[in-house]
Amino acid sequence: MSGGIKSVKVVLRNPLDRADQLDYTIELNDTQLAQDWAVALQTELRSGRLLEKNYCFMGFPHTPRNLNYLCREVNDAIYRINIFNRTGVWQRAGLKPYIIEDYFTPDTVRFGDEYPVGYDSDNLGLGVKHEAMNRLHNYFEVLQGTVNNLSPYYKHADYETKYAIRQLNNICHEAETLILSQRKQATVPEWIRPSQITTFLQAQRLHLTDEHRQGFVENGYDREFGGVYMHWTQIGKTLMEVFRDEHAPELTDTVCEAITELEYYSGEFDVEWGKTITYADNYEWYNQDIDEFYAWLEKNGRDPKDPKLSLGYLKLGQVNLKNSFGTVHEQTVQQQLSNHLDIYRIEVGDVAGTFDYCWNDYSYKQMQIDMMKPGYEYSSRG
Repeated sequence: MSGGIKSVKVVLRNPLDRADQLDYTIELNDTQLAQDWAVALQTELRSGRLLEKNYCFMGFPHTPRNLNYLCREVNDAIYRINIFNRTGVWQRAGLKPYIIEDYFTPDTVRFGDEYPVGYDSDNLGLGVKHEAMNRLHNYFEVLQGTVNNLSPYYKHADYETKYAIRQLNNICHEAETLILSQRKQATVPEWIRPSQITTFLQAQRLHLTDEHRQGFVENGYDREFGGVYMHWTQIGKTLMEVFRDEHAPELTDTVCEAITELEYYSGEFDVEWGKTITYADNYEWYNQDIDEFYAWLEKNGRDPKDPKLSLGYLKLGQVNLKNSFGTVHEQTVQQQLSNHLDIYRIEVGDVAGTFDYCWNDYSYKQMQIDMMKPGYEYSSRG
């Protein structure tokens, strides 16, 4: 298609030295999806909505948001939840007291360099201590509930405690991703898979069209270094997640109730900063996984080429790596990015948004709470 928006510029900065900046340019695909996304991104930039900076750059092994920092953050969230428990609000609502007795440190969530006895190879040296992380995520599940069935603990919590509950989930996943990336750094550095998850608090959601969904057929599960993809903007398991997490079960009505095909898009986006992996590259383990997944779908009466099933990722464009970083070498680009893990500005056509705040600002937590108050109030009425 001719005309329209051709590119998006993203300016990053060093969160510890904010005058130290770099930028990169996204060149958009020549599709209606890319154009509609760019317009939606302009809407977000005009709106003044906060960019989510707590859960943005994932899987970078070298980051100021290191494991010590993440453990302090989760301990602060636990402290807030325990303090709220002492107010008696939950008990007066007929709920049992809820105290979290865990205190998290790097040693409680990650194995050291040694090879612990009795654990499989996935947990050897620098691996995640899954028992501890599963407990942390269970605290979130009990206190938050699901989008369609919020926990009574969450409904009766105040603003600060709702925020703390949300942090349990965010930090759990960020810590797991960080640990995995640092283990890969020590073992198979070429397979580190950092990414940038660019989301806005209370982002506007728009309905995907049939034309948009054709992108699933064209791209599938391919991920390219510097590729820009539509952010998955809704809660619920995908067919691929059910296949992997539940060991390829029969797709009964009960199982299908938990599956959600993508219905919406927004101005949000993800950037793949890891090594390209596509079906055409013919990595045996990757192609086998995709082939087994598609065979499972067909066995259960699903067509792998049906765009309505939302199988894969919707690609929006590609970062011009050479012009932006002077190289197309993954590890060199990752190193440049590692020193600039804060989004400062986004420019789309004649619209720009500047985000002159950072996750390490004293005021950032309160800024997030204030932005999310309408949602918090709605959940308290639910």
